[in-house]
Formats: sequence, structure tokens, C-alpha cells
Amino acid sequence: MEKNSKIYIAGHNGMVGSAITRKLRENGFENLLLKNSKELDLRSQQAVADFFETEKPDYVFLAAAKVGGIIANNTYRADFLYENLLMECNIIHSAYVAGVKKLMFLGSSCIYPKMAPQPLKEEYLLTGPLEYTNEPYAIAKIAGIKLCETYRDQYGCNFISVMPTNLYGIGDNYHPTNSHVLPAMIRKFHEAKINGDKTVTIWGTGTPQREFLYADDLAEACLFLMEQYNEKELINVGTGDDLSIAELATLVKKVLGYEGDLVFDTTKPDGTPRKLMDVSKLHSLGWQHHTTLADGILSAYNDFTDKHTANHER
Repeated sequence: MEKNSKIYIAGHNGMVGSAITRKLRENGFENLLLKNSKELDLRSQQAVADFFETEKPDYVFLAAAKVGGIIANNTYRADFLYENLLMECNIIHSAYVAGVKKLMFLGSSCIYPKMAPQPLKEEYLLTGPLEYTNEPYAIAKIAGIKLCETYRDQYGCNFISVMPTNLYGIGDNYHPTNSHVLPAMIRKFHEAKINGDKTVTIWGTGTPQREFLYADDLAEACLFLMEQYNEKELINVGTGDDLSIAELATLVKKVLGYEGDLVFDTTKPDGTPRKLMDVSKLHSLGWQHHTTLADGILSAYNDFTDKHTANHER
């Protein structure tokens, strides 16, 4: 990418999109196309087609998605499938029509089979059944990967797919029931600390293993791959390390300074037993993460408390 290239970040207000936007600006890219959902409804085929015809971006980061945790995924199953399919279909096709030089589609580690061998290699895609609770979202993301592959096959488009592991960081969603596990924990422990609660309840058994990547590290990887990676096959982005939900809860408890006890609600679903990404392909290209989980949690917590305080002062 040239410094004056016109770059469209779809989903720039989200945690991932905003991190990519920050990283682009840090690296001297200022010709950025940023449209919020009120200005551009990505679910509208005509609106997206008109936008690409008018603006003609050189590069596209497709970070827009309807996202949520286990409960949200399992409750709004039709919404997660339908809306994500609409957004990615509209953007990927319009990028082809407009002659975009390169597009990056951001997926999710949930694309891999529930019982796939660990760590998850890129070639494990479509080798077994998915985790039921987030199957609609996973199917939408798999469709996005295949759109990128088939537009490359048929039209020669340089469209690549990047699969991040579980993400957290600045601008995350801290909704009590619709958020992912780490931001949900940050909110729970914060409120328990403020209220003087003696226990914090964690969903599930605490045994599932999860890997977490700081969103700004992902953004750095995305810029690196946009410059360096031009292959048809998807590529994983993660840390290559994981820990149990119980260990994560203990770490969040320590970082936030909460002194109560943990209680595990085994009536709540665990989800996939383990999701550790094989990042050997990414490492072989020369990129590795640099933010430790403890440092990232502290940064995310500071961001949460800043916004939480601001909201309560209004």
C-alpha cells in the first residue's frame, strides 16, 4: 500500500476496525474511507454498490460483522447468519466490480470443527461438525472465506482471509449477556469490586481452553499481512498460547484487584472444549504478537472504566 492509497475500513467503529484505523494512521496512512452504519448500511446491496462505484477504494479491510458471545450467538441465530452473509457478500462483490487492488476478510476461529485436533491448522476447515451454539456465525464466516477464494479463482482478485483467535481490547463490548468471555469477566469483576461482593460467578465449568489476542496486535498483523501475504489459503492470527477459563478468571481477578472468590455456574454452556490456533504459518512470515495477556487486560480495563465512568456522569 502507498501512503496515499485510498483505504476503506468496513466496521471502523468496532473494536477490530478501530484498532486497524489507529494502526494505519500511526503508520502514515491518512486517505481512509470511514462510514458508520447510519451513513452506509452494509446490508443494503444497492447502498454498498453505490459507495464502491463512487469512492473506488484501492484497499479494503472487511472488519464489519454482527458479533457476540455464546448466548447472543445461540439466541439470535438467524440474525447472525443473515446479516453477516449480507455484509460480506455485498462488500466482496462490490470490491470485485470496483477493481479493488486487495481485500482482507477477517473471520474467526469458530470456523473450525468443534472437535478438530489442537492446535487448529488452516487445513482443518470443513473437516467436521461445528460447535452448535455459534454455528450460524461460523457458517457466515466460512462463506466469506469461500467468497474470497472463488473470486480469486474466477476473476483473479487478490482477496485474502485472516482468521483471528479470540480478541479483546480497546472499544470492546461489555454487555452483561451479549459480550465475549473476557470483556464479560472484566465487567463482572469490576462491579463485584465496586459493590463489595464476596463472590463472582463464572459461566460453565472453567475447564475450556481459550487463546486471547489483543486487538491492537491483530491490527498490526493485518497491516503486515496486507503488505506481505497474497495467497488463496486462509491464515491464522493468534498467540499460539492458551489457558483455561478458570485460569483466565484468576488472572482478571488479580489484574483488577478483586479479593473475593470464584463460583462456577455449570448450568451455563462451555462451548468448544479448546480453540488454540496453529500460528506457525504466520510466524514463518516473520510476525509475532507482543502484548502480554496481563498487560492487555489492564489496558482493556482502563478503557472500560474510562467509558463506564463517562456514561455514569452523563
